[in-house]
Amino acid sequence: MLAGFFNIIILMGALQGFIISTLLFFSKKKQLANKLLAAFIFFIALACLNLSISGQKWASSGQVMPLIMAVVPMVVVMPLGPLLFFYTKASLSPNFKLAKKDRLHFATVIIDLFPYLTAIFFIIGVLSGLLRNNAFDVGLFIDNYNVYSDIPRWLSLSIYLTLTIRYVAAFRKTAAATDTPLQLKWLRQLTIAFIIFQSIWLVYLIPYVIPAYGNKLLNAVNWYPIYVPMSILIYWLGVKGYLMMQAQSPVIKKTAATLPDAESAKVISTLKKAMEQDGLYLNPSLNLNLLAQHTGIAQKTISAVLNQYQGKSFNEFINQYRVDAFKQKVCADELKHLTIAGIAAECGFNSQATFQRIFRQFTGLSPSEFKAQAAGDPQKQYSNPDLSTV
Repeated sequence: MLAGFFNIIILMGALQGFIISTLLFFSKKKQLANKLLAAFIFFIALACLNLSISGQKWASSGQVMPLIMAVVPMVVVMPLGPLLFFYTKASLSPNFKLAKKDRLHFATVIIDLFPYLTAIFFIIGVLSGLLRNNAFDVGLFIDNYNVYSDIPRWLSLSIYLTLTIRYVAAFRKTAAATDTPLQLKWLRQLTIAFIIFQSIWLVYLIPYVIPAYGNKLLNAVNWYPIYVPMSILIYWLGVKGYLMMQAQSPVIKKTAATLPDAESAKVISTLKKAMEQDGLYLNPSLNLNLLAQHTGIAQKTISAVLNQYQGKSFNEFINQYRVDAFKQKVCADELKHLTIAGIAAECGFNSQATFQRIFRQFTGLSPSEFKAQAAGDPQKQYSNPDLSTV
């Protein structure tokens, strides 16, 4: 009775996961963060569907169905860690893009795919007459394989969860944190939820991998201690993820359209003076509140003008000055004694990791790659952002 109730919860969680992941992936906003979250939810839903179907009698009847069910639906867990990490990056940095080297993080999916590829080759061998159908128990092989493959799966998700927590903690110390309060709150909730889930999984995993206790554990509680929380996570991720997608609407643009050109011109002139004459961008602790205090202009007005006439957020505006300052200083003879990190600090960056990320976003190059190119073209000049036109 209770098992049937749990199976319904898991099946409904899987179905909701497929629905919400589809909505996120094909949302009109088409932001990378939405697509990464969609994939994250999809793989969790796929695992829930696998458990829900495998418990049905029809799935093990006859000779054909066991072979089919040995291959679909697959349980793919290894990408969850990288997806969580890159989703966090994309949520906090809208300009973030997956580089080619980032895709290497997903190479470990081979751990998930190996047993299914083995099953597919076996099925092909049976259909072609090269192998007998009873020569190899595909289902038993996958079950035995999954006992020990769950160890690297748990480790992978734990490692990337740690990297995610560290990334969020570092981001909170930057000026950009003032622009993303909702995202930071959501990501804090997300990481806490997965710390709890990883703890539950570890408590289950320890006796599961011990041969003397593994079968007893499955017979007593099956996979419900893991998959019921996973189903709850799907419901929660679906609702919160969809709400975060809705919150991505550029509200500032709606208010910016009402600002008169004359007022905007004065604001732009003041901001330009604060950057180019006062050098405010060189302050690593600069945020929207400090800029508003320095210029006497309301924070909302600054954001609205930058959004309306420059198409930039506050952080993009400040970081453009810092990046351009680095471009100029890295070519200067008097600063050749400084390292790249030293020059970045001179330009207002207080974190090497943040500087590397932002510089690549603006230029498509790493700082060292840019420095090497600039060395071959010493006459090249780099100007500050043009704020002269409205």
